[in-house]
Amino acid sequence: MMLTKKLIEIRTILMSIDHNETLKLPSIVVIGSQSSGKSSVLEAIVGHEFLPKGTNMVTRRPIELTLIHTPNQEEEYGEFPQLGLGKMHDFKKIQKTLVDMNMAVPDSECVSDKPIELRVYSPNVPDLTLIDLPGYIQISNANQPESLKSNIEALCEKYIRTPNIILAVCAANVDLANSPALRASRKADPLGLRTIGVITKMDLVSPEQGVSILRNADYPLRLGYIGVVCKAPERVQGNMTKALIRNETSFFREHLMYNQRDIQVGTSTLRFKLMSVLEQSMGKSLYSIVDAVQRELEEARYQFKVQYNDRRVTAESYVAETMDSLKHNFKDFANNFGKPQVRHEVRTMLEERVLDICAEQYWEDPKIADLAKSSPDDLYWLYKIDLAAAALTKSGIGRSTTQLVVDVLLSNMERLAKAEPFSFHPETRKQIMNFTSEILRTKFLTTSDQVENTIKPYKYEACICETEWAEGVKRSIGLLEKELKMCDEMSLAIKNSVGKKKLKSAINYLLDNEREDTRRQSEIRRMEEDGMASHEELFAPGDDEDTVKSFYNPRLIEKAKEALFLRDRAMILKYRIAALKSRQCKSPDNKQQCPEAFLNVIAEKLTYTAVMFIQVELLNEFFFQFPREVDNRLVYEMNRKQIQQFARENPPIQKHLQLQERKIKLEEVMDKLNYLVKRQADRQNRNQ
Repeated sequence: MMLTKKLIEIRTILMSIDHNETLKLPSIVVIGSQSSGKSSVLEAIVGHEFLPKGTNMVTRRPIELTLIHTPNQEEEYGEFPQLGLGKMHDFKKIQKTLVDMNMAVPDSECVSDKPIELRVYSPNVPDLTLIDLPGYIQISNANQPESLKSNIEALCEKYIRTPNIILAVCAANVDLANSPALRASRKADPLGLRTIGVITKMDLVSPEQGVSILRNADYPLRLGYIGVVCKAPERVQGNMTKALIRNETSFFREHLMYNQRDIQVGTSTLRFKLMSVLEQSMGKSLYSIVDAVQRELEEARYQFKVQYNDRRVTAESYVAETMDSLKHNFKDFANNFGKPQVRHEVRTMLEERVLDICAEQYWEDPKIADLAKSSPDDLYWLYKIDLAAAALTKSGIGRSTTQLVVDVLLSNMERLAKAEPFSFHPETRKQIMNFTSEILRTKFLTTSDQVENTIKPYKYEACICETEWAEGVKRSIGLLEKELKMCDEMSLAIKNSVGKKKLKSAINYLLDNEREDTRRQSEIRRMEEDGMASHEELFAPGDDEDTVKSFYNPRLIEKAKEALFLRDRAMILKYRIAALKSRQCKSPDNKQQCPEAFLNVIAEKLTYTAVMFIQVELLNEFFFQFPREVDNRLVYEMNRKQIQQFARENPPIQKHLQLQERKIKLEEVMDKLNYLVKRQADRQNRNQ
C-alpha cells in the first residue's frame, strides 16, 4: 500500500494548489439514496460517528474525506485544512462542524458543489480518499427548490467521472431496480469496470435473498457486491471498528449461506477491497499524472521566470520590507518636521488670530481715524490695547498651539499610512492611526499645560526691545500687505463674475439707500422732536423704493455688499500700513497707536515659547516612540497566520506568492512522483 499512501500525500499537496481537473488523482466516490446507509458505511470504515445525520438534507456539500493511516501513533484526530482549526480529537465536534458547514448552504439552494475537505489521522484507518455526496431523492418537499433532484444528480454525475471509483450504496430491503446509485453508475460506467456495489442492512432480508443480491446476476459489476451490517455497537469507548466487525462477523457466521467462496461480506472485506482497488487505480494513473504535473510545472517555471525573474519572496520578507519602508518614511518626515516647521504652523495660526483681533477691536471701530492723533495717555486706546493683548494671550494658547501641532502630525501620519503598500492593508492602517493617536493623546495635556504655564508672563506685561519692535513692525506691514492683496483679488473676482457695470450700479444703489436711510433717520428724529407725525407714518416705505428694488436680485445685492466690505477693508488696511510705516510706529513707546505691531511682537514671543516646549514635550517623545510601537504592535505581535494574511492582502504580492507556492509544490510533487516511478520500474524488473 506504499503507492497509495504516497499518492494520497501527492493528492493532498495538489489539492492545496487548486482543484484543477488535470491534476486530480482517483478517489472513491460514495453515492446512494438518503436512506441507503452511506453514512453508516463510511463511519464503519473510520470507526467513529462523525457525519451529519438527519432528515432535512443535512449533507449539502461534497465531503472530500482523506484517511491517513498512522501505524506508530495512538491518537486519532481530524483536520479541516480550509478552516485552520488544528487537530480535533473529539469526533462529535467534527460532526458539529460538518453540520454547520453543510447547513450554511441556504434552503433555497439545498446543494452546493463547493467541497468540504476533511482529513482523518488514525492507526485504525486504511489509506483511502473518499468523497461523500448528497443522497439521491425521489421528490423535493415544499421547502426545497423544484430543481433539487436534478441538481443532486448533476453533482453526483460530475464526481463519478473517470478515473474515480464509484461506491454505489444500496439497501438490501430495496429492489436494486429502484436504486438511483446503480442507475447513475451504469450511466457513467456502463461496463461496471470501476463500480463497487455495497449492500447495506443485510440483517433486514433473509440469507437466501441476501445471497441472491450479492451473486451479481441481474446487475453485474466487475468489482462485485459486498454485503455489510454497519450497526454501531452500543457503549463502545474510542474506535468502534473492531467491535462493529466482531458483531458483523458473528452475524454472517450464523448464516452459512454467506460463507460461500464467491460471496463477499463484511466491513473488513470492504476495507481491503477499497484499498486494493484504489491502489490499482492509482497505479494506472501514475504515468498520466506524471505527464500532467510535468506540464503544469514547466508552465509554472516559465511564468515565474517571465513575471518575476525567478525572484523569491516570502510573507515574512514582505512584512519586514513594508514596516521598514514605513519607518524610513517616518524618519524622513521627522527629519523634515522640526522647530522651523512647527514655528511656521504656530506663527501662521497666531497671525490669523492677530488679524481677527485687530479687525474686531480696531478696524471696525468708528474712531479708528483718530488713533494716529491720540495722545499716549488716552484711556480709550490704552484700554483697547490691553483688551487686544488679553484676547491674544488669554485665549488658551497652550491648548490651541498643541492641538494645532497634533493635527498637523495626524494629517501627515494619515498621509504615510495611506501611501502604498498600506493602501492594501486597511486594518493595519487603522492600527497605525490608533497608536499614533494614543501616543499624542498621552502627551497632549502635559504639553498644553506646560506651554500655558510658560506664557503666563506675557498675560500681564511683555518687555519689548527695539529690535523685537522693528521686526514686529516689519512683519505687521507684510501681513497687512498680504491681506490687502487678498482683498484686491477677491474684489476683482467679484467684479469679473458679476460684471463691472452691474456691480457699480448695485453698489450705487446700496450707497443711495444708505444715504437715504441716514437722511430719513435724521428727519424722523427731527419730526419726533417737533411732534409732527405718528410712528406708523414715519416708517411707511415709499413707492419709489419698491420700484427701484425690483430691478436687483438678492444675489447681486449680496455681491455688492461683499464688494463694499472689501473696499472699506482695503481702505483701512492702506491707512494702517501707512501708519505702521510712519515715524510714530518706530518706537515701542507708542504701542497703543500701533496695535498691529504690538500684537505681532507678542505673537512672536508666544510662538517661540510654545514651540520650544512642544518640541521637548511632544515632538521628541512622538518621534522616539512611534518606530518602537511599529515593532511592538505590528511586527512582534503577528503570528504566522497573520503574516500570511497580511502579505496576501496586497494583490501583486498575493499573485507572486501563489505562483511561487505553486511552483514549489509542483516541484515537490514531481520529486515524489519520480521516486514512485523508479520504485515501480524496479519492482517490474524484479518480477521479470
